[in-house]
Amino acid sequence: MTADKKPPKQQDNPASDADEQVMQLQQQLAELTEALQRERADAMNLRRRHDEQMASLKNVVKANVVRELLPVIDNFERALKHVPEALQGNDYVKGVQGIVTQFEKTIAELGVERIKTVGEPFDPRFHEAVQMEDGDGAQEVVSDELQAGYRIGDDVIRHAMVKVRMQ
Repeated sequence: MTADKKPPKQQDNPASDADEQVMQLQQQLAELTEALQRERADAMNLRRRHDEQMASLKNVVKANVVRELLPVIDNFERALKHVPEALQGNDYVKGVQGIVTQFEKTIAELGVERIKTVGEPFDPRFHEAVQMEDGDGAQEVVSDELQAGYRIGDDVIRHAMVKVRMQ
């Protein structure tokens, strides 16, 4: 016998190799499917966050625009409170009242609400008390509105300036 002679080679089972390849491919498929599902979930979360941020940004822009316009409407309302008796039915005064009504309708369409004041319990989240009146009760109630407040949902654009009385 010569040293060049090698031991007989074991023959591989072709069926077992095919089964092993199928298992590896199935494992790869499962891993890729899982990775794809994670990527889809990430993309959906990203889209949702983007939509939420855009809605929030729209509210901030609306609030800023309304905040800039509020002094104008305040002045119109002050002017209407001081109309002389002789001019109460005047067309000019009716026109100014129409402007105030149109403004209120327009900001309501934007989702802006006027904060309720007179007769409501004092709430520092929405009201700014600038004057306190004595009373005989234990609860603080808004007795007069000095300047209207506005909000979008729970976000306050401007606090209502109010007088508060104990009731």
